[in-house]
Amino acid sequence: MATQTPVCDFGWPAADFSLPGTDGKTHTLADVRGETGTLIMFICNHCPYVQAVLDRIKRDARDLRALGVGVAAISSNDADAYPADSFEEMKKLDLPFPYLHDESQEVARAYGAACTPDFFGFNADLELQYRGRLDASTKQAGPADLRRDLFEAMTQVVETGEGPAEQIPSMGCSIKWKAAS
Repeated sequence: MATQTPVCDFGWPAADFSLPGTDGKTHTLADVRGETGTLIMFICNHCPYVQAVLDRIKRDARDLRALGVGVAAISSNDADAYPADSFEEMKKLDLPFPYLHDESQEVARAYGAACTPDFFGFNADLELQYRGRLDASTKQAGPADLRRDLFEAMTQVVETGEGPAEQIPSMGCSIKWKAAS
């Protein structure tokens, strides 16, 4: 069942983290922070919503990095219940940005992550300015000429420090939370 992200909580401060990456390094928020903004996204390997737009996520990440935006992705799903989301499987994705493993799910909880993909776009001061969709794609990638909502919003954040007042929520698979022990 599809889940949507909540409305952007403008000005919410980015939560710090220290997580292992598929590149063999441990990354913190300071490590991935960009000069003009930072994009933290929650994704996973198995979600059809992520799979449908992974090439567009890579494209937008490259274009945003060229604008000075730091980019990182975090997978927080319960890998015991969803083995395709294990750290070993994460290493098989070829991403042009750090892909981090949140095994404890503490970072997903700190961010209030709801689904995959879930995009958190911060300004240079690490204040939340965008929590919307990548584009109008769903479980299938939409036409190639779709409006690039995430990219355009983050370009505005780079230029003005503020995100658009109107944002369309991201939609995807719910975060796969571990059972309470």
